[in-house]
Amino acid sequence: MTVSDHPRVLSGRYELSNLVARGGMAEVYRAHDRLLDRPVALKILFPELSVDRSFVERFRREAQAAANLSHPNIVPVFDWGEDIGTYYIVMEYVDGRALSSILRTAGPLHPDRAAEIAADVAAALTYAHRHGVIHRDVKPGNVLITEEGTVKVTDFGIARAVNTEESLTQTGAVMGTATYFSPEQAEGQGVDARSDIYSLGVVLFEMVAGRPPFLGDTPVAVASKHVRENPPMPRQINSAIPPALEAVIMKCMAKDPAHRYASGEELRADLLRFREGRGVSADVPATVMNPAVGTTSTMTAVGRTQSMRPVTTMEEERSRTPLYAALLVLLLIALAVVIAFLGNSLGWWHFNSNEVTLPNLTGKSLTAAESTLQADGLKYTVTADPSSNQPNTIVIKTRPGAGTQMSKGQRVTLITGNQGNKVSVPNVTNQSVGFAESELTTMNLMAQVQPTNNCNQQNVVCSQSPGPGTEVNPGSTVILFTAAPTTTTTTTTTVPTVPNVSGDTVAQACNKLGQAGYNCGSTTQQSSSVYSSGYVISTNPTAGSEEPQGTTVNLVVSSGPASETVPSVIGDTPNQASTAITSAGLTPQANCVPAQQFGKPQDIVYAQNPSGGAQANQGSNVTYTYWSNNCPA
Repeated sequence: MTVSDHPRVLSGRYELSNLVARGGMAEVYRAHDRLLDRPVALKILFPELSVDRSFVERFRREAQAAANLSHPNIVPVFDWGEDIGTYYIVMEYVDGRALSSILRTAGPLHPDRAAEIAADVAAALTYAHRHGVIHRDVKPGNVLITEEGTVKVTDFGIARAVNTEESLTQTGAVMGTATYFSPEQAEGQGVDARSDIYSLGVVLFEMVAGRPPFLGDTPVAVASKHVRENPPMPRQINSAIPPALEAVIMKCMAKDPAHRYASGEELRADLLRFREGRGVSADVPATVMNPAVGTTSTMTAVGRTQSMRPVTTMEEERSRTPLYAALLVLLLIALAVVIAFLGNSLGWWHFNSNEVTLPNLTGKSLTAAESTLQADGLKYTVTADPSSNQPNTIVIKTRPGAGTQMSKGQRVTLITGNQGNKVSVPNVTNQSVGFAESELTTMNLMAQVQPTNNCNQQNVVCSQSPGPGTEVNPGSTVILFTAAPTTTTTTTTTVPTVPNVSGDTVAQACNKLGQAGYNCGSTTQQSSSVYSSGYVISTNPTAGSEEPQGTTVNLVVSSGPASETVPSVIGDTPNQASTAITSAGLTPQANCVPAQQFGKPQDIVYAQNPSGGAQANQGSNVTYTYWSNNCPA
């Protein structure tokens, strides 16, 4: 039985498909929104976090704040909900890869591409900061790159729900997060937009240097380095990094927030200036000649390299003759290199080309494929296709494909079969059968449900074979034991009906449903002019319907009367005013004043309460006053 036979559906709407990622506090699934017929990403909190009511409340508030963000570089949050103790948020499904995955496989990025990505992240942060949302967890894992190259930032504000001190002790879950902490985050101080600027600087450092600035055995050790140690200069790790970009990175990573960029907009402007070849606002080291002693010294220039004309003397001119000769030799060597390169490009010489055509390695042994790539001067990464039953010693495909023109030193991904890679059987005892099947499927294992009289609960796994932690081959079958269906004699019984809980609070309604043998399901908000906010309007299934005990009954809860906009009726006739107010979902109340008292035109509205444009509860009164010689008695 596969997960597609019994898909898990949350709140009767979101059908889980497959596990996409697992983080420190949640799992992310690809899912299908049955209501809007579209793919979505569903982040489901771990059960141990869902029982902490204060955490759930913080998580809900931050999810609502993130849902208000609408920007092309931000992954939008569509929904937030709860289904029988399972809390989740619904986001746009982004068809692409996380920046962390790209850096693992491709290594350092070209400085221009790194600056382009960082500029888009800065644009997203600028928009969020203007709307009062601080990300608090900027890292490569939260930056997604679509197939078209669009940058999307996810998990805005969600990190606020996690206590920093607790996070630092969860070494496995937040190692990556501690890597990108700002010093004020590491010390547990309050943070603002400049904390996100620091974290983005760390990400930019890693994009061009190939590794983060600080490494350590534990999150606490890494966080301590952010506070107490100066980061290495990126050009010490990768000399190809332009000095201007290095200056931008180091300004982002200043220990004192006051010395960083004041906003994401300011940082983005500097990154765009760098990509356009213009000077940046950050201090760039520049090498100049010291006129006093004829040696070099370093000074800083704002956005450009400055130079000083040295004052020369006859003694100095003679000493520079060997220097001029050396420069001439270097120029001749450079000219020879250019001529050799040009000749090779035009076929004048028979030098070996730096270009390599990737051979067809499909079906070859992994050892043979590795030897071929090494001989061609290409690097490689090996990964297994979890859905393949072929041996893990055989190449089943490559990325890029055979025939691709590549430069020596580029990286090829060798994809092998998965047979031979052992899988550790997860512990699914005491879990529902549906959840256990889904969990096994994500591990590339088969599930077989077997009823037994040794179990007490139906549809709940009481034991499994093989047991948890057993190493098995991918595709192996795990038997899930659950209680066998009980046989009952046919008797005439009264079919239970769903009780009427309209007008009850949610707690009262769930209590009544439980006493009647039903499960209290999800709640949906709906405006009502009959029931006050927080009181049940109706149920699904409806009250009085015959449903077997154990059925889940969902509640429709009042959010209070709907708010209507009061129309302006001043200058209308009484009939026109009454019609306009009624059409707006409000109740008209006429107030007639004898016209002869004022000598004014009759049957014209000259005042109203509430005034036009105000908000009023649906069905509430709107009083309009007019003059008339025929006021009702």
